[in-house]
Amino acid sequence: MTDKTLLRQDAQVISLVGLAHGTSHFYHVILAALIPWLKPEFHLSYAQLGLLMTVFFAVSGVGQAMAGFVVDRFGARAVLFSGIALLGLSALVLAGAHSYAQLMAGAFLAGCGNCVFHPADYTLLNQRVSRARLTHGFSVHGISGNIGWALSPLFLTFVAARTDWRTALLGAALLPLGVLALLLWNRHALRPDPVAAPAVVIVGGPAPAGALDFLRLKVVWMCFGFFLISAVALAGIQTFAATSLVSLYGMSLQWATSAYTCFMFASAVGMLYGGFLGAGSRHHDRIIMLAFAGAALLALVLAAAVVPAWMAIVLMGLIGLVTGIAGPSRDLMIRGAAPANATGRVFGVVYSGLDSGLALGPLLFGALMDANHPAGVFVCIALFQVLVIFTTIGVGNNSRVAGVPKTA
Repeated sequence: MTDKTLLRQDAQVISLVGLAHGTSHFYHVILAALIPWLKPEFHLSYAQLGLLMTVFFAVSGVGQAMAGFVVDRFGARAVLFSGIALLGLSALVLAGAHSYAQLMAGAFLAGCGNCVFHPADYTLLNQRVSRARLTHGFSVHGISGNIGWALSPLFLTFVAARTDWRTALLGAALLPLGVLALLLWNRHALRPDPVAAPAVVIVGGPAPAGALDFLRLKVVWMCFGFFLISAVALAGIQTFAATSLVSLYGMSLQWATSAYTCFMFASAVGMLYGGFLGAGSRHHDRIIMLAFAGAALLALVLAAAVVPAWMAIVLMGLIGLVTGIAGPSRDLMIRGAAPANATGRVFGVVYSGLDSGLALGPLLFGALMDANHPAGVFVCIALFQVLVIFTTIGVGNNSRVAGVPKTA
């Protein structure tokens, strides 16, 4: 295979997987974006709204751990396609909801669809992208997710403000249907047979032989903890940062939503730079620690409300930038924990920590908003970002004791 052909193949796989990942992240915040409409429509508290998102991510987290085994057994392509179809169905159910229970049902379906993406995506990237471009594949994967997060509230609030929230959800249902059609058209690029098995370095010893033996690796649970804690902080930004900014700075909901969008687009830029930074570094844990230390400091400044409203938007963007830089290094750190032929299982279990954190976060931050503590939202975000540093130290120390290079 020529270099030009391999480049074209890598670019196609990375683009398709990235598009699918962006679709899943678009659905992460469809309920959060519509809080101003759902709250009065169904007479809900912030805690009840947070519980809807908790159901979504709790179902996704449990399903994600199981989906990893299904991916390793039946292949990533079919599992990915089924997840995208379920997302479209969930939007239709939510659009037709007339009770809180029906909203719960839609959130449940969306969680079922979302659970497949990380194990399926990372298995496809590891199987079908050449090692030389794998870091950039991880970077694009993260960027596409952030773009999905950024576009979702912009699209939903724009449509809902001009029509109604049901029409906005019907419009959201068109996205996975279009993406699924495109992936089916290009399904040959995502065929389950790997082009070449990637060389995987195992942190903590030889690859375990049993299907569940990878769970004995200490670093797998350290990475799980990393995702759990960092996701709680992210949940605060996704769900109630905009509402908190309205209370703290007196800005309009439109400007507060723009601050969140700024966070996500800046995070995507950070991930782009982080892909090059991570590819040239042997110390991924240090990159992550510096990034989250900076993010925690910026969150505390926002909580203090000592800057003008326009500066709050800039600070939100800076938080997104520094955390985005850590993204590719994070994925490389986790890739090193995966035994041979167990990529789906490891990424499924580890990334279930992400969904677990995103499930717990809305309850915590919703309770803070119900208690009229908008500054507490950013204080707690900073606290959890500091805790991320300690989990990163644990992963880094374990890797050095095992003698595994950070580029693994």
